[in-house]
Amino acid sequence: MIFIGIDIAKNSHFASAVNSDGEVLVKPFSFENSRDGFNLFLNRFKAFSVNDCLVGLESTGHYGDNLICFLFPKGFKIGMINAIQTNSLRNSNIRKTKNDKIDTFLISKCLILGDYTLIQEKDINAIRLRTLCRFRFDVIQSQTRLKTQLTTCLDLIFPELHNFFKGNLHLKTSYALLEKYSSPLEISKARIDTLTKLLASASRGKYSYDEAVILKNIAKLSIGVDNPAISIQIKCLIKQLDLLKEQISSIDKNIKEIMDDLNSPILTIPGIGYTLGAIILSEIGDIKRFSNPTKLLAYAGLDPSVRQSGNFNAKTTRISKRGSKHLRYAIHRASFVIVYNNDVFYEYYTTKRSKGKSHNNALGHVCNKLIRVIFKLLTENIPFNLS
Repeated sequence: MIFIGIDIAKNSHFASAVNSDGEVLVKPFSFENSRDGFNLFLNRFKAFSVNDCLVGLESTGHYGDNLICFLFPKGFKIGMINAIQTNSLRNSNIRKTKNDKIDTFLISKCLILGDYTLIQEKDINAIRLRTLCRFRFDVIQSQTRLKTQLTTCLDLIFPELHNFFKGNLHLKTSYALLEKYSSPLEISKARIDTLTKLLASASRGKYSYDEAVILKNIAKLSIGVDNPAISIQIKCLIKQLDLLKEQISSIDKNIKEIMDDLNSPILTIPGIGYTLGAIILSEIGDIKRFSNPTKLLAYAGLDPSVRQSGNFNAKTTRISKRGSKHLRYAIHRASFVIVYNNDVFYEYYTTKRSKGKSHNNALGHVCNKLIRVIFKLLTENIPFNLS
């Protein structure tokens, strides 16, 4: 077996190869994180059969994802190595030397010792899912920020519109109205039949002639500032929000396709749909990385933090909030939903509440229980059956 150790970096990587006896077959060399660099890597190892090669990478960040997705379809067996393993080997040396060339040999040594997790097809899908889910999270945050900006603009130029739409300005109808008429002055001057048609079409008949008349009267009496610059900003914000909505829809479509291919039992849990299921699966990755549910709980940062000093031990502690914030969000959200979709979880939640636990505390216990359920489902690949 040929053991290929790769030290991953942002712009370029280092690789070397040894055999089972530790004999160096390929000295450390650098190759760029690019198509030419990847082809250089293939040329250096073309003398060896792909079936005899085992490639090792440290699981540190996303910089190795491109290389993994490049090598896996070509038949390379790829092992992911925990950075703790290589650090342990490095510390066992007297000089504790660290550089990219030496690290490639440490990674190869981890492969020889069997300290790795083999990448499978589902792991490639997990990488794609994680990329989509985290990008979706960023887009949602951008959407939230733009909605806040839009609300601020309307508070200045047309504060009465908030009450007309019963406290919710972020509706299809309000966006359609503001895209055409972005100030109370424009609305007050609009033809009543044109305004009626716009409102009725955007709201599917919910708003009619009477509402259009009311809106015109509100616009005429508005105390909003007359500032054309704000009107321009409102129209720009509406266009950006429409674009983000399309992007989220496209992302959700791709997430659904990958989730359908994975056919994971995570979707059999009541209340967990494609989005929450995708976040949970992509953040967990290979469930075999966790030997028990407690470690998975800690990875999500939902384990209790420890507060102890001398003879003092805190009776109440908060969750550690270390690990994957995306997984923590998804588990917390899924726990909230499952309480109202499954009798067992609802009874468990209400029991905790009856013992004087706060809502958040009781929900934390639900998170813990859900983690154990998810661990069993993914480990044994069985559907949810808790009723």
